[in-house]
Amino acid sequence: MPLLPSTAAAAAAALPRLRLRLPLPPRHCPQPLAPLRRAPHHSSPHPRLLPLAAALPPPPPEELPPSQATGLVAASQANFMRVIVDAAAPGLEHHRGSDLLCVVRALLKKIRRRVLVGDRVLVGAVDWADRRGMIEDVFERRSEVADPPVANVDRLVVLFSLDQPRPEPATLTRFLVEAESTGIPFVLVFNKAELVDEQTITYWQDRLKSWGYDPLFLSVDQQSGFSALEEMLEGQTTVVVGPSGVGKSSLINALRHNQNISEEDPIHKLLEQNSKWFGEQRVGTVSKKSGKGKHTTRHVSLLPVAGGGFLADTPGFNQPSLLKVTKQSLAETFPEIRKMLKANEPSKCLFNDCVHLGEHGCVVKGDWERYPYYLQMLDEIKIRETIQLRTFGTKREGDVRYKTGIMGVKQAEPRLELKKHRRVSRKKINQSILDEIEDDIDDLEDDYWFDAKRHSRR
Repeated sequence: MPLLPSTAAAAAAALPRLRLRLPLPPRHCPQPLAPLRRAPHHSSPHPRLLPLAAALPPPPPEELPPSQATGLVAASQANFMRVIVDAAAPGLEHHRGSDLLCVVRALLKKIRRRVLVGDRVLVGAVDWADRRGMIEDVFERRSEVADPPVANVDRLVVLFSLDQPRPEPATLTRFLVEAESTGIPFVLVFNKAELVDEQTITYWQDRLKSWGYDPLFLSVDQQSGFSALEEMLEGQTTVVVGPSGVGKSSLINALRHNQNISEEDPIHKLLEQNSKWFGEQRVGTVSKKSGKGKHTTRHVSLLPVAGGGFLADTPGFNQPSLLKVTKQSLAETFPEIRKMLKANEPSKCLFNDCVHLGEHGCVVKGDWERYPYYLQMLDEIKIRETIQLRTFGTKREGDVRYKTGIMGVKQAEPRLELKKHRRVSRKKINQSILDEIEDDIDDLEDDYWFDAKRHSRR
């Protein structure tokens, strides 16, 4: 007679439980995140640990394996970057000066280590035949510019035009404040001098001298006024910034035109490869309707110059972000305020946190031309800092955390956001449901007693 299901279950429960020792698959120990560069067989005084990578110089070529190289990020567009090789492993020196089309390692994106044009990088998984690779590491930076995003900049050229489009004092002030905040030497240049008369040039020269600047005036169309600028830019990495339509790409093409490139020059290889990166920049026209420039240049690129140095062509923009400028550092970006403070040394302002709004004991007066622009930017920065304080607070947790792996090697990994990657426990969910039910019951009771009192009064 077959057992009923309940009887069979009871009989199975009464039997002694047997512990079967099955053969388990071999356990694989979790491997730590591989360092960004394979260490050579001999002990190296130059470790390539990920947390310290942004603060270390490039390694010597003899420590590089054949599948790796170091180079300069010359252009960035979409998810691809063009890297110019400056060092390779022994036996691969003939690849120096060639360009590689690279992607960025996903780990660098996760820990928010941004790769900028002008960075010195370590390229891995190099395919020398197809000239492709992957950026695995970023080396130390000398300087950095936010607008546009370029690293290792030696000099800035703030370029405006005297006409088509005409310079606006407010826009010009924002560009000058952004340039002052970087701490990088810069020069103010005015293009299209052929479109105006000498009286207009003298007017702007005197006006900018009262601001504390000594600009250069040139004409790209007539190829005049380049000598002083070429002496400043020789052998340096220079970024040209300014609004759209002022002639940034035209100026760069003029500075690179008719270059006598010798065969010993490293960029001669790019010319032999017919690299698009080496060619002239595309130039657009000024809009006839608005009188302003069109967005012809759409990405940042470093262009080589014969004899050493690079010129960076950047997209035009009319409103620099001023993200690195605070309400305390804004006054330092105006030469007029610096001049007033220096004239009143050693007294200066009565309070150390003075923002020069006419406070008691302030030595900065409001009788200079750009003071309204200073007040406007100060209000803008105050609003931005207030929003940031409400959003992030005074303390913000980092996006990266470090863990110690095998042999005490520290590795970096992205820190997950609690609200995004962790589920709420069932206890908290049930408690929140009970709280909502209790609140609804309290509301019903309040409504009931309110109606009862109203009927009793009637």
